[in-house]
Amino acid sequence: MEMVPSEENQFVSKEIQNAAEEPRVLCIIQDITSAKTVNERLTLNLPASTTLSKLYEDVAHKAGYANGSFGLAWGNTPDMVPLDYSSEMSLSDSGFEPGGKRNFLHLTDKDGEQPQIASDESGAADSSGLGDSSQERFIGPLLRDGTPGCSGDYSSPSYSYSSILSKSETGYVGLVNQAMTCYLNSLLQTLFMTPEFRNALYNWEFEELEEDPVTSIPYQLQRLFVLLQTSKKRAIETTDVTRSFGWDSSEAWQQHDVQELCRVMFDALEQKWKQTEQADLINQLYQGKLKDYVRCLECGYESWRIDTYLDIPLVIRPFGASQAYGSVEEALQAFIQPETLDGPNQYFCERCKKKCDARKGLRFLHFPYLLTLQLKRFDFDYTTMHRIKLNDRMTFPEELDMSPFIDVDDESPQTESCTDSGAENEGSCHSDQMSNDFSTDDCVDEGICLDSTSTTERVLKPKSLMTFELFSVMVHSGSAAGGHYYACIKSFSDGQWYSFNDQHVSKITQDDIRKTYGGSSGSRGYYSSAFASSTNAYMLIYRLKDPSRNAKFLAVEDFPEHIKRLVQKEKESEEQEKRQREIERNTCKIKLFCMHPVKMMIESKLEVHKDKTLREATEMAYKLMELEGVVSLDCCRLVKYDEFHEYLERSYEGEEDTPMGLLLGGVKSSYMFDLLLETRRPDQVFQPYKPGEVMVKVHVVDLKSETIAPPVSVRAYLNQTITEFKQLIAQATELSAETMRVVLERCYNDLRLLYVPNKTLKAEGFFRSNKVFVESSELTDHQVPFTDSLLWKLLDRHGNTIRLLVLLPEQSPGTLANRTLCQKVGSDSDASFEGSKGNRKSIEAILEESTEKLKNLSLQQQQGSSTSDSQKSSDASDFEHIESPTQEADSNSSLCVAADNRELENRISATPGSSGGASSDPENHFACEERSDSEVNNDRSTSSVDSDILSSSHSSDTLCNADSGPIQLANGLDSHSITSSRRSKAHEGKKETWDTAEEDSGTDSEYDDNGKSKAEAQYLYFTAEPCSQDDASWDSQKCLVVHVDKRITLAAFKENLEPYVGVTSTQFKVFRVYANNQEFESVRLNETLSSFSDDNKITIRLGRALKKGEYRVKVYQLLVNEPEPCKFLVDTVFAKGMTVRQSKEELLPQLKEQCKLDLSIDRVRLRKKTWKNPGTVFLDYHVYEEDISISSNWEVFLEVLDEPEKMKSMSQLAVLTRRWSPSTMKLGPFQEVILESSSVEELKEKLSEISDIPLENLEFAKGRGTFPCDISVLEIHQDLDWNPKVSTLNVWPLYICDDGAVVFYRDGTEEPLELSEDERNELMKKESSRLLKTGHRVSYSPRKEKALKIYLDGGPAKDPGQD
Repeated sequence: MEMVPSEENQFVSKEIQNAAEEPRVLCIIQDITSAKTVNERLTLNLPASTTLSKLYEDVAHKAGYANGSFGLAWGNTPDMVPLDYSSEMSLSDSGFEPGGKRNFLHLTDKDGEQPQIASDESGAADSSGLGDSSQERFIGPLLRDGTPGCSGDYSSPSYSYSSILSKSETGYVGLVNQAMTCYLNSLLQTLFMTPEFRNALYNWEFEELEEDPVTSIPYQLQRLFVLLQTSKKRAIETTDVTRSFGWDSSEAWQQHDVQELCRVMFDALEQKWKQTEQADLINQLYQGKLKDYVRCLECGYESWRIDTYLDIPLVIRPFGASQAYGSVEEALQAFIQPETLDGPNQYFCERCKKKCDARKGLRFLHFPYLLTLQLKRFDFDYTTMHRIKLNDRMTFPEELDMSPFIDVDDESPQTESCTDSGAENEGSCHSDQMSNDFSTDDCVDEGICLDSTSTTERVLKPKSLMTFELFSVMVHSGSAAGGHYYACIKSFSDGQWYSFNDQHVSKITQDDIRKTYGGSSGSRGYYSSAFASSTNAYMLIYRLKDPSRNAKFLAVEDFPEHIKRLVQKEKESEEQEKRQREIERNTCKIKLFCMHPVKMMIESKLEVHKDKTLREATEMAYKLMELEGVVSLDCCRLVKYDEFHEYLERSYEGEEDTPMGLLLGGVKSSYMFDLLLETRRPDQVFQPYKPGEVMVKVHVVDLKSETIAPPVSVRAYLNQTITEFKQLIAQATELSAETMRVVLERCYNDLRLLYVPNKTLKAEGFFRSNKVFVESSELTDHQVPFTDSLLWKLLDRHGNTIRLLVLLPEQSPGTLANRTLCQKVGSDSDASFEGSKGNRKSIEAILEESTEKLKNLSLQQQQGSSTSDSQKSSDASDFEHIESPTQEADSNSSLCVAADNRELENRISATPGSSGGASSDPENHFACEERSDSEVNNDRSTSSVDSDILSSSHSSDTLCNADSGPIQLANGLDSHSITSSRRSKAHEGKKETWDTAEEDSGTDSEYDDNGKSKAEAQYLYFTAEPCSQDDASWDSQKCLVVHVDKRITLAAFKENLEPYVGVTSTQFKVFRVYANNQEFESVRLNETLSSFSDDNKITIRLGRALKKGEYRVKVYQLLVNEPEPCKFLVDTVFAKGMTVRQSKEELLPQLKEQCKLDLSIDRVRLRKKTWKNPGTVFLDYHVYEEDISISSNWEVFLEVLDEPEKMKSMSQLAVLTRRWSPSTMKLGPFQEVILESSSVEELKEKLSEISDIPLENLEFAKGRGTFPCDISVLEIHQDLDWNPKVSTLNVWPLYICDDGAVVFYRDGTEEPLELSEDERNELMKKESSRLLKTGHRVSYSPRKEKALKIYLDGGPAKDPGQD
């Protein structure tokens, strides 16, 4: 085997070296051979050249199966064809994807037989110490003890609470990742493994009288280090430390840079350690010094200053270069490489008094004791305009000699060693103009000449004292968008390297450290690192090799007294936690229900020790449910209960002294059943419930009176026959078993006649809880087919009839008592209602005749709870105001039995006008409602909602539990935009108008312009009666209770309502009322009421219904400079083919009459409305449905102009601008700017014209969020993206492509107003109050990453406006 020298001059196998650079294949295997293993996963990270046969060997070894006794198949294909276990094809040739992509496989049976367990069990168990609790296993590249550590791509194992209770075999303790705090864990472990830092922290003593321990960062670090050193757990929490930072739980979900955290934490510690022995600890350990100089190449004159640094940022690859630096030494040399200032960049020399060529750079003057190197792997790709991660290979030595990089005493201009521009430092060098060992007070200032003959006070250290040894490598795995950190740290106690990967601590080797160099084989151009491994070193920490300073860790016996007390305190706390955990481990926690005699069904959680008896548990449940004084304890018992199916599984007779652990099947995290605390009256006896019984609710049907009785509960066995089941029902109901018909309702409206005598209940589909209808009579109805029988029709009607509450309009002609079928409004009276011919009897009389039958119906016993009060109609106009911000549907799942009055049915069915279409288009099973009424503030979840979007939430009639309300739509949903981009062609193509009054999903309407049915259809049940005082909170004089078959069409439903409303169906509108009184208008005449459910509310309003090609439009006034910029005006109607100007001509008289607005047609404009945002300006010549897509319940803005319309063309752009004045901390009013193009230069010129700000000083930024894009005046100056470097408005980051965008602008030379702390707090309160009223948060920065901050006072000040 060929051997090649490694970086440490040790010979390693060339094959191993190539394998490290080879792309790897990540395989995730799920064992589906049994129920016990189906949740287990094996994770393998193998070289792409691995053969399939080797893959089988690795899986067999890890899973503990004999090779050849199982199969592997792709997990994302249905055919489950196994891979060839004897194939020598490589993984890459077999379709596996390398480069971190997941390849999902299933471990399957072979030839129908279970896999054989390997005789050698050692390979089946993971030796990482995870124990049985870890459900995910990991292969390759493995550490020496088989635990995934810093080698290879990061894989996150499944963690469980029990897995962190036992300490790692390494003796070190891990840290729990709160969510995304791996960067914090890596730094904390590095500081803990630094003897000088840990010992200094232990020597600091916390004064509890002076500070709150919760907010003391040093104290919480001290506690954490003590636990890391003495705890017996595998891993400990860091929540106390982050709480001392002032962080809340949301910070755990923020990813940050580990180098940034290091700097911020050191700053916080320096602040906390002021006036203590540790005040200068950070500087003593981590601070170095460098010289920032410029030297004239003509006379040797040098100006310079001293800077301090805590870390050295090293460039991975120079900007624009195709080759990266190969090692840390190369990068350090580049760091101190000077740049020549020549040509236009010449330097003005103070000695020569002219511009001269010069060299500018940095020189190291002093290295810190602990040297931190940051490898700058994150860069910016100017091609894609995205951040990228450079995964190029960069080696680093275990021992680093820094003597070549220290400043030498060579003042010759030709040979001087200078350093690179400070531009690469990225803020990591602190300017510290101070006197130090290497300069005098006179030499610190710039402009001091250093003659070549001058001597320096510096004494160079010998080379032996310039050697640093590596002890910490912080590794980043992932991309620039996110990833995972872990640390590889060498212990100074034994020289062993360890991987600290959150909870897991494991031993690693020097080979594993080399794998963090990064890189890939071959050259792929400038961004070749995209193909390399994403796991590589990011921060390196070296310690100076100096026996006189190198410290050892304090042993426990050498701890200071205050640390010993802290150790004892933490030990006691851990013991207490352990005892509590033991109690928790033996406590059964199960849901408890109780049918309380007063409070009805209530729910709680019963927590009972597993050794407590059933008797003791019953007493605990009795007290928990507060039954004392209501029911005696003797009248209560606990039974096994299934709440979902409302099924009583079994009772526990004779087991009162049995421990609960045995009854419940042990202590479990969750149970598949519940407990019910059952109660009885003193004169009753508890019925025994035996395991295996099923519960049946039996409804008795009376065909003569056409009624269905309330249910009777019967318990049966699944192995009973239908004959035996009928005899059981006969005993419970006193019906004849011989003539009994039993119908099972398996799910909603799915009826099955049970007619096979010897068939078992199980075979018929009975389950835990069932519902049957029984009928026993001598009628001939038995002899006809079931689907033609009267029983089926009655049950079908029972399943489809719903109870609706209908509120009639206030200004309908007459009252409910004297309305007749022929009454009409005004001029419509002569156009008599067809259905009334020959039928002049008043509806009140008909209702009186049907009252007796209606009283007997079971639906009277199943009335649902009434919904919230409805807002009463205030006038007869076509519009109302609803102030509800939410959109929720009342849903009542109970099914009511529809009443039927044969006389009423015959009279209505005989009336041609009252029969509507029986069913809608078969392609459209779902009913749909259109939103009509709107809020004054327009603060709701959606605008211009498509009816099909609403209808998608309704279930088909054939499904179980079909009755449900519409789902709430996402914020800002706008399904009807004029175009996706305003600047596209005006004639983008006609939009399919499938939600107008007459059209449905693109099909032709089944109704003419008057909404009459074009074809006769079967009659569907409808009956109505006056609303009683108990039915609803509505005024009973104006309310109807309607029982109707929900398969009726809206057209037929409206026609049936005509006698009660008093006008024809074309002269009134139907609105469905949802929770919080939010309303939608129902306009599709050929759709059914299948989306309605029991006790849904409907409001009837007078007004013309839409004709063909018409759309109802809500008009809002846009008031850009008002506190509430969106004000509802009127509901109006626009027609297809109408121009914008024509619509304004029709709209203005309506505004004058209803809103008292007298407007000129040339001083108003209409524009698109997307939720609260103003959009495209509609020009007068635009035509609806040709240039402007329009839909029912559309919304538009009306804007009153101060001058005639300037927008003349679609190529123009209307932008709303607002000036920000930093010197006064105020925002000016909105001003509209009309642009002829999307040029940034034109925008700046226009802004300069209206503000008198010189063009070169003008800066602008796009507003964020919804209009009016409010932002706190305390944040606007720095939080917006001011002066983006773009030339056009329609590109990132502006994306201004449509009218209505908000742009803030300012004078770049204007300084912000200086505020005192009190003034700032007062202004913050005012801003919070203002923004809270407008619905905007004080802090809003969606694209910016949240800044990493540590708060020294325990946390940020909470603003009232913040959540």
